[in-house]
Amino acid sequence: MRTSNVSRIVGCLMVLLLSGCGRDQAPAPAPPPALVVQPVPAAGPGMATFPGEVRARQESALAFRVGGHMVKRLVDAGERVHRGQVLAELDPADLALQARSAQAQYESAQADLARARDDYQRYAKLVEQQLVSRSTYDAQNAAYKAAQNQAEAARASLEVARNQAAYTQLVAPADGVIASRQAEAGQVVAAGQTVFTLAADGAREIAINLPESGATRFKVGQPAEIELWNHGGERLRGTIREIAPAADSQTRTFATRVALAPEALAAVELGQSARVYLAAADQGGLTLPLSAIQRGTQDAASVWVVDPADGKVRARPVRIGGYASDQVPVLSGVAAGDWVVAAGGHLLREGEQVTPVDRSNRPLRIAAPATQR
Repeated sequence: MRTSNVSRIVGCLMVLLLSGCGRDQAPAPAPPPALVVQPVPAAGPGMATFPGEVRARQESALAFRVGGHMVKRLVDAGERVHRGQVLAELDPADLALQARSAQAQYESAQADLARARDDYQRYAKLVEQQLVSRSTYDAQNAAYKAAQNQAEAARASLEVARNQAAYTQLVAPADGVIASRQAEAGQVVAAGQTVFTLAADGAREIAINLPESGATRFKVGQPAEIELWNHGGERLRGTIREIAPAADSQTRTFATRVALAPEALAAVELGQSARVYLAAADQGGLTLPLSAIQRGTQDAASVWVVDPADGKVRARPVRIGGYASDQVPVLSGVAAGDWVVAAGGHLLREGEQVTPVDRSNRPLRIAAPATQR
């Protein structure tokens, strides 16, 4: 009897211990939610959009050819100027003194040359009369030639000094508009330092930047459409005139110029913002939100695709086209039936299980496709 009671007590204690251990175990966390979308067909004939700015085809950086103290600035940014118009002036005092010094050196060299010429002519007569040696005559001849060279050098220095004195005025090389100003009166500027940027009259272009991933899909001479921000809905004609041969080291984009058609020049002003529409021949028929694109290995584009079999995400490399305002064309890598993570992809890991949800935060039941790609 006593043994059965002990067994009963031990059994109760074991049950209590087991139930307590069960309560201490925390339940497994639920998979995090992930907003997923399916690629949708691209609207329109595969047009890529790029922001740009109206620029002049010929833009000149204007600078003084000599350094000095700038005492006058006669124009400002945005003003129209004409060829030969004086734009700014340097203090000419120092350059005038240099010119006077060069003039004095030239006159001194001319006097030395006249004396050497007289001595040479005198020694030429004496050597004929054999009153001086031939070596003495040769030395006088060499001195005369050296004086000639000194006079030529002094004359060249004088011309340079006179030219520099004339360089104290900065004049416009062509008709146009002052696009920007980089110096002010009272400032000491160096020779070659940009003071103004002149946008010459004539052709106008749209400056855009093509992404590194899609620059090869466009070529010089390709037609383009331009829409000004302040004239929405109105399209102007243009063509790609120039594509930089190398990408910018900072932005990794290719600087591109789109020339406007002659009949469109009257509708644009310098500095206006614009959109440039370019048709890509190999533009894909599917698009994804910009937020779905991730940076994969070696900076290649990739997306997270939810595996219907186990609900885990897998990174898949993709080839994309030119970026639009909120969408990006997908040229290869995904199909229309794939479920792609559209937000929070930077927080996911390879093989992580997620709970797919739509834009209303409702769970989705993702079924495996009937036929595999």
